[in-house]
Amino acid sequence: MFKLFYFNPLRECTYVLSGDCGECVIIDPGACGEREHARLVEYIEASGLTVKNILLTHGHFDHTLGLSPAARQWPVPVYMSGLDRGVFDSAVGICDALGLPYQPYGGQMLPLEEGPLQVLSGVKMEVIATPGHTQGSVCFYLPEEGLLLAGDTIFMGSVGRSDHPGGNFDQLMDSIRAKVCTLPAATRILPGHGKETTVEAENATNPFLQ
Repeated sequence: MFKLFYFNPLRECTYVLSGDCGECVIIDPGACGEREHARLVEYIEASGLTVKNILLTHGHFDHTLGLSPAARQWPVPVYMSGLDRGVFDSAVGICDALGLPYQPYGGQMLPLEEGPLQVLSGVKMEVIATPGHTQGSVCFYLPEEGLLLAGDTIFMGSVGRSDHPGGNFDQLMDSIRAKVCTLPAATRILPGHGKETTVEAENATNPFLQ
């Protein structure tokens, strides 16, 4: 089960993923300011969920704007690929330039590596490395639920940008073709922006994949 929030001026997708045991993980906390953070808190508390971990698909500012408030609210392990540390650290300056209220996170980051990741009781999750949008971009795949939390790797009818520092278009397309397009056709793709789609739909209609 998951709950989707659209946060910050870029309408980034923050997901709360929960299992049957009353536990949850927060993926890409992008809440901008106290009001958006309060929406996240209200949902988790009203649902009786216990936050176990915070996961980042990559380090861009719009996916980490709400990390510091979330980590204070729920002092739990935070996971991100070590390859995105530079991207993550650049968020402060970018948000200052954009006038966004970014609160730096100075806590520990646990590294993500490709393979199984046990962060939610009773839920099988796999980390899939998909460099190209950033060097440390990853997707989180739940094979039993048929879900792929894709960050900014792929969107409905499009793919992630590769013109920011650390991006590489050829690498991005290789990641998508080898690691996303080969998943079961019915897999639901939950992207970092916009509406959800499926592997089947993107293989058939995404212009970047034709």
